[in-house]
Amino acid sequence: MATILMMGAFDTKGLEYAFLREELLVRGHQVLAVDTGVVGEGNHFPADVRAEEVAQMGGSTLEALRAAGDRGSAMKVMSAGAALCAKKLYDEGRFAGIVGMGGSGGSSVVTAAMRALPVGVPKVCISTVASGDTSAYVGAKDVVLVPSIVDVAGVNRISRVIFSRAAGAICGMVERDPTPAADEAPIVVASMFGNTTECVNACAAQLGDQGYEVLVFHATGTGGRTMESLISEGLVDGVLDITTTEWADEICGGVFSAGSTRLDAASAHGVPQLVVPGCIDMANFGGMDTVPQRYKDAERLFYEWNPAVTLMRTNAEENVQMGRVFAEKANVSTGPVAFLLPLEGVSILDGDGELFCDREADAAFFHALKAHLRSDIPVYEVELNINDPAFSARAVELLLGLMSEGA
Repeated sequence: MATILMMGAFDTKGLEYAFLREELLVRGHQVLAVDTGVVGEGNHFPADVRAEEVAQMGGSTLEALRAAGDRGSAMKVMSAGAALCAKKLYDEGRFAGIVGMGGSGGSSVVTAAMRALPVGVPKVCISTVASGDTSAYVGAKDVVLVPSIVDVAGVNRISRVIFSRAAGAICGMVERDPTPAADEAPIVVASMFGNTTECVNACAAQLGDQGYEVLVFHATGTGGRTMESLISEGLVDGVLDITTTEWADEICGGVFSAGSTRLDAASAHGVPQLVVPGCIDMANFGGMDTVPQRYKDAERLFYEWNPAVTLMRTNAEENVQMGRVFAEKANVSTGPVAFLLPLEGVSILDGDGELFCDREADAAFFHALKAHLRSDIPVYEVELNINDPAFSARAVELLLGLMSEGA
């Protein structure tokens, strides 16, 4: 028997949560009920943590939120309070999994709490927005969204089935912990793109031979954010950041940005990191029709990677910006950090004679990086393309040295 945290607006969704609660109880589990409702008082069952307590954790009071009558502000306060509440209760060992439900507003509050919990903690949200772009709800965590099919508005012949199945899902998750590996190897995380696959695969194989478990993340925005999240949670022993292309998208407005905090986690937590400017020669857009008109008017260089992905070659000005950003991120590092620069191309397309080959643009990044970097942070330059086997070998050698230094 486990305890499941059930969180949501028990005032407006009390009947629905009462049904979900019974489904959890009938399966033999205990329920820790946390109310996030602002409109009124839930009276279908008692709450273990009342909405007033959640509001206070979020920096306000229930009375103030009701008096203001601003739904958006109330959602922000309750989301912040829900996240702090869930994290506190989890750290106290009060529950094994979390479940909730709602429309767009209710889902935003519930999933804020879920995103505050470590990867691996079971998380299930029944939601009306469980389709399309759900990144605002899932973030970089393992949140399971169950489409509500009908609105979360009553218990009917459809919602009854959905609620029951979702209860079964969270119960199944908490009933058995994954079997741990017999030998827990130290973890190295690596970033990869199609244009650096050969390099990262070679690095992963070499690190595997050295007894490391390598977790590879696709540098598509979500991948970078997830990698940063795991580093922040203290689950990582070393960072092989081969593919930092997400910063090109952040600067150019591409679709694969991981946000302005990309490259922060390892520096903040002192995790040894080797940083490579992999694929900074390209910003990513959807089909050609999605490319901003300003870039088309400027007659920038494009490459249709596939019908859904258009790559734009970054220019010297954008590379200077990235060089400065990378230096700023590394300069605040509390642990070992170094850079490895492939002078014969930062991607397949940037290889000698290839479409994106632009040594002046590459050099703009290299020079800006070195000009703004802390003097004690080493920069290694090799006359190789990033996908050359010798480059992979050098990257592994340097990372292992940094990890040894930080041990």
